[in-house]
Amino acid sequence: MTKTMLRPRWILALLLALLVAAAFALLGRWQLERAIASGEVVERTTETVQPLAEAAPPDGPPREAATGQLVTVDGSFLPGDEQLISDRFNGGASGFWVVSRFITADDAANIAVARGWAPTERAAAAAIDEFTAAPAGQAQTLTGRFVPSEAPVVPDETRDPHTQTTVSTAALINEWRDFTDQSVYAGYIVDTDAAAGLARIDSPAPVSDASINWLNIFYALEWAVFAGFAVFLWYRLARDAWEREQEQAAIAAAEAV
Repeated sequence: MTKTMLRPRWILALLLALLVAAAFALLGRWQLERAIASGEVVERTTETVQPLAEAAPPDGPPREAATGQLVTVDGSFLPGDEQLISDRFNGGASGFWVVSRFITADDAANIAVARGWAPTERAAAAAIDEFTAAPAGQAQTLTGRFVPSEAPVVPDETRDPHTQTTVSTAALINEWRDFTDQSVYAGYIVDTDAAAGLARIDSPAPVSDASINWLNIFYALEWAVFAGFAVFLWYRLARDAWEREQEQAAIAAAEAV
């Protein structure tokens, strides 16, 4: 059988099988690298305070890296543009957020700011009354965690149509007074300091959740099997050719007797 395998025809076939096996092995390695890469945790600098305009420019979808980033911005709140956001949990208790409209000093852009949490609607409304009575245009520096805008929720028949349960930029700008075509951030800031009459909102650092992609590992094993099968197929074809030669030789010897 060795003589059959050493013939030029089968040597060339072996080289072709090895090339195919090598290609399959490279594909398997690529799938394995993807599985390992998906399990790597990328360290993010979310706890290093950055200027808001650098982390997430206005008038466009925020970058993924901006999610959960601590930011700082100078500007002022616009009294009278507060909104209650219901069904917000804080420390395991359901309550209300008070969200205000903030005008940045650098680019005069609008951004929603979650200023604090209250356990009851009455307490949240009392805080809103104080915010509304405050003079407009008081400059201040705001620091908080940037969060992308949430999707608006269509209220059902049992809920007040003016009650919001998500901090949706698209929904809030419909409630803001004198809002036309000003710049707006597609997200909001959770203030690190609670406003008067409200509790500080729990806003932990985002957790990087990474896990190995087992589907990619399965594909890598498949490519390894295909690589082995390419060499096995060459061996099987060479052996079949050798067996046919043996049978023909036996038939020829029997006929010669």
